[in-house]
Amino acid sequence: MKKFSDILPTLENADHIQKIELFNTDGTSAGVIENRPGSAGSVRVYHHLWKKHGEITPEAAKEGLKIYAEHTENAESNPGKHPNIDRLFGVIESNAPLSVTITPL
Repeated sequence: MKKFSDILPTLENADHIQKIELFNTDGTSAGVIENRPGSAGSVRVYHHLWKKHGEITPEAAKEGLKIYAEHTENAESNPGKHPNIDRLFGVIESNAPLSVTITPL
């Protein structure tokens, strides 16, 4: 199994992004991922998924869980520890996509 640290450099750079806002199908906020230490990797993952799928669909969420690699297993064992991964589990469970708004720097 590849590690997250091996996969992340293969994704497009996201240094031009200030934050990613996520919205439920009813327009309510599903979260914000700011491009700062500790969440910059998640900005790259979600940006990649958005560019490829147009929104965070269940299919995109499954791909995201593969990208997160060993962190996905840790998130399963420790709910709440990795909210950006937990959000992907929620998309799959609810079968409801999240729309994405990118705020550039």
